[in-house]
Amino acid sequence: MSGPVVTALGGGHGLAATLTALRFVTDEVTAVVTVADDGGSSGRLRDEFGVLPPGDLRMALAALCSDTEWGHTWRDVLQHRFAGDGPLGGHALGNLLIVALWELHEDPVAGLDLVGRLLQARGRVLPMAAVPLAIEADVTGLDPRDPFSRTTIRGQAQVARTRGQVEGIRLVPSDPPAYPESVAAIRSADWVVLGPGSWFTSVMTHLLVPDLEEALRVTRARRLLVLNLDPGSGETAGFDAVRLLGSFAALAPGLRLDGVLVDPAAVEDREALEAAAARLGAQLHVTAVARAQHAGEHDPLRFAAALRDILYTPRPGH
Repeated sequence: MSGPVVTALGGGHGLAATLTALRFVTDEVTAVVTVADDGGSSGRLRDEFGVLPPGDLRMALAALCSDTEWGHTWRDVLQHRFAGDGPLGGHALGNLLIVALWELHEDPVAGLDLVGRLLQARGRVLPMAAVPLAIEADVTGLDPRDPFSRTTIRGQAQVARTRGQVEGIRLVPSDPPAYPESVAAIRSADWVVLGPGSWFTSVMTHLLVPDLEEALRVTRARRLLVLNLDPGSGETAGFDAVRLLGSFAALAPGLRLDGVLVDPAAVEDREALEAAAARLGAQLHVTAVARAQHAGEHDPLRFAAALRDILYTPRPGH
């Protein structure tokens, strides 16, 4: 199997779901992963060693492991998390391995490539930016006396847990350097897939790195946005799918899409959603991608079938 060259953007469980599905579709996969996590094991290692947060990178590598006993064994080793309240408690072994390789190799990408070789990964994992990032969000609804007043929240973990409405986000630093490999992966792809995942802290952050945003504008690739199974949960409580597309347009005005993939359960008004997708230049694809008995989880085979139908579609005029 070869297939189209695909670059997937995101982080956490959403990106892992996309990568797991893409393994059934093509061998040509590169993940460009957010590096703004500041909670849990990643946050502790980031604070102690001044490194990129390794957790989302680890999850992406694990999702791309070879479908062999060797690949599955090392995937499980990477994902193993130590229990207890001691210094190792809560750390994922893969996070420690990645940080160790970063101390041995000046280039973090080289360290990630070595972990990929250990996993016999069917694809490559790259960081979104060359420095750790912080997320700041303007949030309304936190003050019951003035629900429209804005509060600034800093940190991925805090934004992800906010009870308010996220009205805007930004990165600190605001102009972070991107790895040339990440920019090249977007520019040279046949398809770029964004999402699903934590909307503001995993998916939309890529649009705020100037080098990546420019690459998304000029790439020859077609662009597919995958909406969350439940658009109105977590950071986007109260949102529907139409509002998600509106927030995308607001964060990256003028950036065109070619396709939007959404599960039928997330569609409240298909006509309005088609119109919102069309305003971004995109065709709407409404296809079941959730597990039959677990509506909040992606079914890898259903998701892969939906991606295959879209990614193998010839370009218009070809």
